[in-house]
Amino acid sequence: MVDLVSSVGPVEPPPDPTRPVVCFLCTGNAARSVMAAAMLARLTDAVDIRSAGTHVIEGQPPSVRVRRALERHGLSAPWHRSRQMGLDQVEGADLIVAMEPDNVAWLRRTHPEGAARTGTLIRLARELEPGPAPLAQRVAALGLAAVEVGSDEEVVDPAAGDQAAYDRCADELAPLVAELARRL
Repeated sequence: MVDLVSSVGPVEPPPDPTRPVVCFLCTGNAARSVMAAAMLARLTDAVDIRSAGTHVIEGQPPSVRVRRALERHGLSAPWHRSRQMGLDQVEGADLIVAMEPDNVAWLRRTHPEGAARTGTLIRLARELEPGPAPLAQRVAALGLAAVEVGSDEEVVDPAAGDQAAYDRCADELAPLVAELARRL
């Protein structure tokens, strides 16, 4: 991701219409989706990367614990400001990568038009077929709208935990995001 600065602080660059959009989804858009987006941005420039949450306090930068967990992996996310997942993010995403079953259930209830493009990170890292077919075609082949999401598909939310919980979360995300990057 390119760091841009405006009068309101760092912002994400506008989407590149030539690349598919991958949007990470967690609950508060404050930890898991932020870390996953930063990790994927380091691994590939083949997709535009976004993040959002299901229940968000808008406009918040990453917490100290998130910044420290990212720093352990040589990363930062100065561009990040929390945002609520809305129809524009759903419609603009070729793939929505959820961090837990509850995120998928929320999206299916709130934005059913995005259900066919939404799966958990754990499932996508395991089942998304690598290219060369277009990402949209490979995502459609998964039948995600009808998939029963298992309780084993959760990246545990470190919210309200200590620094060690955030570090464990980042450590869990790193190989999953690396495998997703390989498959994109």
